[in-house]
Amino acid sequence: MPGYLKDRRDKTGLERLYMLKSLFFAAILLVGLVFMNPAKAQDKIDLIGGYNDWDAFTLKKPGGELMCYMVSVPKSWKASKDDVSRGEIYITVTHRPKADVRDQVNAVVGYPFKNGSEAKAVVDGKSRFTLFTQGDGAWLYTSKDDQSMVAAMRRGNSLVVEGTSARGTVTTDRYSLSGFTAAHNAISRACNQ
Repeated sequence: MPGYLKDRRDKTGLERLYMLKSLFFAAILLVGLVFMNPAKAQDKIDLIGGYNDWDAFTLKKPGGELMCYMVSVPKSWKASKDDVSRGEIYITVTHRPKADVRDQVNAVVGYPFKNGSEAKAVVDGKSRFTLFTQGDGAWLYTSKDDQSMVAAMRRGNSLVVEGTSARGTVTTDRYSLSGFTAAHNAISRACNQ
């Protein structure tokens, strides 16, 4: 077979392969669009208000479940190593009345925690709490611990959260509690807690 015909045949084969791949991905996309309901209800998030260093929100799920939460970001943070890159860093307190959850504290540190490690939270240098970790989040062990920490935060001025990354880097996040009580009152009213 002459070389110019062989090159044409190979090119045509590649073009067919490319066309088949394109059709395959287009078919997958079409199937996804057919089964996806564009009118599907979305979570509805509303800002209740900003309270100094804390913001309060309601979240209504499509099934009617209402959640109320408050969030803050650290005023500062430091790490035991230089050139540390982190994702989002924040702390929340959440009420989920339908699930009978009140004052659930969650710290997100912007990196995966070291496996099996615990995080520490300290309010005003004296009220100390231990949190279990999973992924980039940390939670208190019991709802009683949540309520104790929230009570300390309502009375306090500052919160420090310390954790250890999967790479062994220790981080310290410093939060202001200015506006915490007002934001907590707002989410408690919004969720009838």
